[in-house]
Amino acid sequence: MTAPQTRRATEELTPAAEPILHWPGRLVSLGDHQVYVRSVPAGKNAEENAQPALCVHGLEGSSRNWTDLMDLLRPGLSCDALDLPGFGDSPPRPDGRYGIAALAQSVAALIERRGRGPVHLIANSYGGAVCVSLAATRPELITTLTLISPALPDLRPRPDLARFPLMTIPGLGERLLRQLNQLPAARRVADVIATCYADPSTFPKTRFATEVAELARRDTIGYAGAVLVGCVRALTAETLRVGRWSAWRDAARITAPALVIYGREDRLVDPRNAGRAAHAFRNGKIVVLPRTGHVAHMEHPAEVAAEIGQLVKTAALTAESAREFPLTQAG
Repeated sequence: MTAPQTRRATEELTPAAEPILHWPGRLVSLGDHQVYVRSVPAGKNAEENAQPALCVHGLEGSSRNWTDLMDLLRPGLSCDALDLPGFGDSPPRPDGRYGIAALAQSVAALIERRGRGPVHLIANSYGGAVCVSLAATRPELITTLTLISPALPDLRPRPDLARFPLMTIPGLGERLLRQLNQLPAARRVADVIATCYADPSTFPKTRFATEVAELARRDTIGYAGAVLVGCVRALTAETLRVGRWSAWRDAARITAPALVIYGREDRLVDPRNAGRAAHAFRNGKIVVLPRTGHVAHMEHPAEVAAEIGQLVKTAALTAESAREFPLTQAG
């Protein structure tokens, strides 16, 4: 097992190309609830033995966040991206649970339902916290783990997260959401992009209208506010956990090869967490990208795809070596 590696990227980042269309999807049953899953069509994969990968979005995100990265990862990886329950086109969980453990159960159920074996798991923000829990408790489902600005506990104040503790107060959180929803959808989408991107001007203009229409649609859904408040409350509670209950302890339990990417200009997850991540992930590589905010996979998908490609290659070589020299590896 190699020691964690930390790299602070300094090279020029590749500018975004013209956006492609979002991948098609469908609802997949997980027994008592469904999730919407987007997939790269089989015909787009040049290799029949492409390895399965699953992408998990963050708070207020959706499977559309992964469109460009999914394209860049083929043909080596055959990627799916789900809408977590209550987000995007996925209906809510019937039990009303949106904590990290509950959503990790949904992701695990999808991996098992797809029946393609362990996956390369790729996640952002709140989805990162969900997938840390999953990788720690269900290691047999994970081949590698990539986390992009994971929302792991950090008590250092971040101005753009100041409203989150208020949303945990019963009644007040719902009232704050109603006030926010009075703003035009276009204004709210622009605010999210400004918060998540280091350079908001790079967000594809042709996708802006899609996001505005989607937010306007969610305004008409009765459960959208409850899902968001439930996730915020769970994330706040997670931040206050200590000792063996901390998500950082879960990170230390993960044995799968891991890649953790931070954005140097992230306004939501402090990139200084890179140091803690380097100590927590026993088999991890840590990367800090310059001129990057909270969603590196959307801002600089080519750089993220290159890092994931290297992770997958290294993991495959390590697994092959373990099969050839099992006694050496065990010793």
